[in-house]
Amino acid sequence: MGLYLNSKKASLLYKDETESTYFVDKTAMLDELIPLIEPNLKDKNKKYICITRPRRFGKSVMASMIAAYFGKGRDCRPIFDSLSVSSREWYPVHINRHNVIYVTLNSLPSGCKSYRDYIGRISRRILQDLIQAYPKVNLKESDAPWDALNEILESDPEDVRFIFVLDEWDFIFHRDFVTDKDKAEYIDFLSNLLKDQPYVEFVYMTGILPIAKYSSGSELNMFLEYDMVTKKKFSEYFGFLDAEVDTLFHVYFQKTALPEITRDSLRLWYDGYCTVTGRRLYNPRSIVCALSDNQLSNYWTSSGPYDEIFYYIRNNIDDIRDDLALMIAGERIPIVLLGYAATDSKLQTKNQIYSAMVVYGLLTYENGAVFIPNKELMDKYNELLLTNDSLGYVHRLAKESEKMLAATLSGDTKTMAEILAFTHDTESPILSYNNETELSAVINLVYLSARDRYRVEREDKAGKGFVDFIFYPEHSGADCVILELKVDSTPEDAIRQIKMKDYVLRFTGKLGEKKRYTGRILAVGISYNKKSKEHFCKVEFLSPN
Repeated sequence: MGLYLNSKKASLLYKDETESTYFVDKTAMLDELIPLIEPNLKDKNKKYICITRPRRFGKSVMASMIAAYFGKGRDCRPIFDSLSVSSREWYPVHINRHNVIYVTLNSLPSGCKSYRDYIGRISRRILQDLIQAYPKVNLKESDAPWDALNEILESDPEDVRFIFVLDEWDFIFHRDFVTDKDKAEYIDFLSNLLKDQPYVEFVYMTGILPIAKYSSGSELNMFLEYDMVTKKKFSEYFGFLDAEVDTLFHVYFQKTALPEITRDSLRLWYDGYCTVTGRRLYNPRSIVCALSDNQLSNYWTSSGPYDEIFYYIRNNIDDIRDDLALMIAGERIPIVLLGYAATDSKLQTKNQIYSAMVVYGLLTYENGAVFIPNKELMDKYNELLLTNDSLGYVHRLAKESEKMLAATLSGDTKTMAEILAFTHDTESPILSYNNETELSAVINLVYLSARDRYRVEREDKAGKGFVDFIFYPEHSGADCVILELKVDSTPEDAIRQIKMKDYVLRFTGKLGEKKRYTGRILAVGISYNKKSKEHFCKVEFLSPN
């Protein structure tokens, strides 16, 4: 056993994971991998697998699971015997029967200042592990790891082979000290270690970014790459499916003394990612953290996606900001997905920018369009709009949103109309108001700050129809708002529709259910006249009965 070869690390990490309250058993993934290491495998190229997903989608958990199951470092039956994989016929045949080199590539040596420091530590420790494990083989500390591995293969009468589990393969590309020359050398290192080597039994690699863009030619073309938005295989093993969240929520409800989270709120906050098969995925880190803390919050985005969002859009703000306004309004933006755009140094076109944001999980992609997947990420887009003046009219409208909410709650329709008239300080095409979708986008902007105090929903089923906006207050006693939009009509018509369709019923609660919303109910009608280019507003207080 060593630091990388048949180490205890993977088994200890996975054991901790299985003992957590909100563990999800995804060992069924081994069903997909076992055929790739069987001796009768005809197409040996299928033994190279690379899984790419946004950060915190379970890549490292699955890597440690795979290394723990196959590796000889520790008896892991106590871990796996109670999991679904234990029912398979092949389960006892492979558990802890393979040599596994498990490397978490997202760690740096102490005082690391260069690529040489980084790769030197990895190369040196692999070699030290091999020298320790095979003392009878004439290995030298100056050997390259691939030379040492081939020497072991030649010396061992049993044709010893190795499974490689490499987690976060692209980590080094995000370090400031890594040059383009270093990146090319790193690709060569992986190629020398893995490609066409007889000692390789199987390679499982993970990362955020795809290999293909970095590998300029044939260096790593043996890998089959599986991402979240274009490949069906392995899609159910990364992220939580609806049924899995249902199970976790049941555990939460049973174990939490005063549960504060509802199942619907988990969907609103953390659902929205899509696989190519159409299945919905939840961000696993956020689900686990929310249930553990008994609180909904921005867990996945807390490490800086605001900066990441602006990093991608900064090169083309003029073309992006109208789309941002529409996406924050809940609309979808059609794109041609470019799977490898995330690795381009200068992203210019919208297709490049949005494709990169999909790779990083900042947008989701479905049926030819991108959109903001959930409230957790929506909050970060709101933050972007409120704090970045380079977004022009989008930023200016968002900054007016506190005044707009205050004017609405006080019934000050004159100020409301003045703020909406401010939208025509720009010639942006989104403000042509050709339909209510564009008007809806602007309304989202001018009520952006309301999201701090309200759960704002669009086109929600209410009463006998669909309402444009409902503002559900986060705190008892706050005013409730129903907002209806009209183009080339009147705000009175909008109020009339709110009444006729009984939209107010959304705030009355179900029969026998404790009433949650106790504040006043405001019906807000907003209309726009295309000919006069004027906005008209009306606010009326409604009775809940």
